[in-house]
Amino acid sequence: MMQRFKAALLQRRNNLHIHGLRFLNQFHTKNLCSLLDTNIIDELDNQVLVEGKAWSRTAILNRPSVLNCLSTAMGARLQKLYTSWENNPDVGFVAMKGSGRAFCAGGDIVTLYHMINVGKMEDCKEFFRTLYTYIYILGTYLKPHVALLNGITMGGGAGVSIPGMFRVATDKTVFATPETLIGFHPDAGASFFLSHLPGHLGEYLGLTGQKLNGAEMISCGLATHYAHSSKLALIEEQLGKLDTDDPSVIETSLEKYSDLVYLDNISVLHSHDTVEEIIDALESETSKTNDAWCISTLRRLKEASP
Repeated sequence: MMQRFKAALLQRRNNLHIHGLRFLNQFHTKNLCSLLDTNIIDELDNQVLVEGKAWSRTAILNRPSVLNCLSTAMGARLQKLYTSWENNPDVGFVAMKGSGRAFCAGGDIVTLYHMINVGKMEDCKEFFRTLYTYIYILGTYLKPHVALLNGITMGGGAGVSIPGMFRVATDKTVFATPETLIGFHPDAGASFFLSHLPGHLGEYLGLTGQKLNGAEMISCGLATHYAHSSKLALIEEQLGKLDTDDPSVIETSLEKYSDLVYLDNISVLHSHDTVEEIIDALESETSKTNDAWCISTLRRLKEASP
């Protein structure tokens, strides 16, 4: 039964992969090879670097100057890499991390804005189609996946990590789904993982774009593990030594360097059940204390919420 399920899942995903792989080929051959400039091809490939270990592969999002924002080429390369690794019997599990001070700040909306201004709507559609397909691949991945969420993890950055099996938050993690603040809506799988958060936390985060820290992520289930950022090198070293595809072995390795962490007294996780109750409580608290956080959150709700 399990073999038939895996076969059906792979067939369904292979149909989705075809479009993404065709785009990658067209992008390289039609748009780039016609320029006869291999430096451009190298530059695009370098947006996602690869580290190979004995039994694992690590994808490194590598656009630190723009907080590792996701481009169409990155989505297509991730599709190709992850498909190859999933089909490779010598790869037991896959990891992902970001270069610099961010894991990933989401989609490259600046490039999208410029494409819209010059009427390149098909390119915009291709951007979403390619990244959404990769997120689906990750959400149905047949091998364990470890995302090291050190630094900014927002919007599409959550989309390319939360659907995986393991998510490691740190003291430097800053999570948010801030799409309403630019007139959009939480996407990239957010409607799934936000709706599965306890209480009405998901609605609150989606409506306001409010940030969570690493402790809050582990508390509400967005992260599976928490470790101080100073331990990341040890975690990566330990993962690199593993010769396994067993999730329980990987989990044990992550737990070895995990830290116990507690919520702040003012954490947003101490919330109410409905939007109306949240607004009433914020207005009441603001009138009593003039608290900056309450004022800011109330303003965001009134500005961004429908």
